[in-house]
Amino acid sequence: MPWRSANDIEMYSRAYKWIVSTPPILWVGIFLLLPYALMFAHSFWLVRDGTIVHEWNLENYAKLFQNPVYLEVLFRTMRMAAGVTLLSLLLGYPLAYYMSFHTGHSKDLLYQLVIVPLWVSYLVRGYAWKTILGSEGILNGFLEYLHVTSAPVSFFLYSPFAVVLMLTHIYTPFVFLPLYASLEHIPRNLVEASHDLGAGSRATFLRVILPLSLPGLLAGATFAFVLTLGDFLAPLLVGGPSSIMIANIVQSLFGTAYDWPLGAAISVCILLLTISLLVLTERLENRWSFR
Repeated sequence: MPWRSANDIEMYSRAYKWIVSTPPILWVGIFLLLPYALMFAHSFWLVRDGTIVHEWNLENYAKLFQNPVYLEVLFRTMRMAAGVTLLSLLLGYPLAYYMSFHTGHSKDLLYQLVIVPLWVSYLVRGYAWKTILGSEGILNGFLEYLHVTSAPVSFFLYSPFAVVLMLTHIYTPFVFLPLYASLEHIPRNLVEASHDLGAGSRATFLRVILPLSLPGLLAGATFAFVLTLGDFLAPLLVGGPSSIMIANIVQSLFGTAYDWPLGAAISVCILLLTISLLVLTERLENRWSFR
């Protein structure tokens, strides 16, 4: 048994572990677990005459599954989240691949340029897209200047297209970061061995690089999907009635409608959906991770 000093024994003592672990446990319990518990309890209560009644029942969950509006908005939100995820991957993966394998001294500069949008406020970027896509905006003006269109295209703004475009721009850096980290950790000797064995660039990418980057791809896709699923500002800024997402319903129920129990029930369902997605992606990452 290796010799340990008195300081080492004191560091590994039970009291030391309690002192170190208590603050983060309290922080998580007070600011994460307790709000979740309150939300879960509210989902079983009712609102009568503008007052929350503490009567335990499943009426809110029954409303959620019986009213087709909530399910329609939920499926629409999932479709838009899937679209944002796909577009973010199509933009983020080639960029991450190029920076990881085909850049030299300019790699750090390009990396900084990719994450610069994260330094800008969400609202600033949202209003920027509103200016670009508006009837008198930059995009419509450019198309009219080229005589591609003879009048402003109203489809660009206040539509699901605008919401997906804005969220793709906002969440692509979140997809890029895990992809780039995953590609950077691929051993270059494996790529060189693939070329030495006669595989071309395409075969090397499909059989070596892509399989080894799947954990980063899954992590980035999870970021984009989950963040889009809970977004409510983009539909307010650039969306319209056809772009309402499930988070906007929750915001309305907790705000003007003052139906906290129903809003809590919807939030619990979204939370369960998110947790299920995170568990699934974690298992896939563990299965496909490189060791």
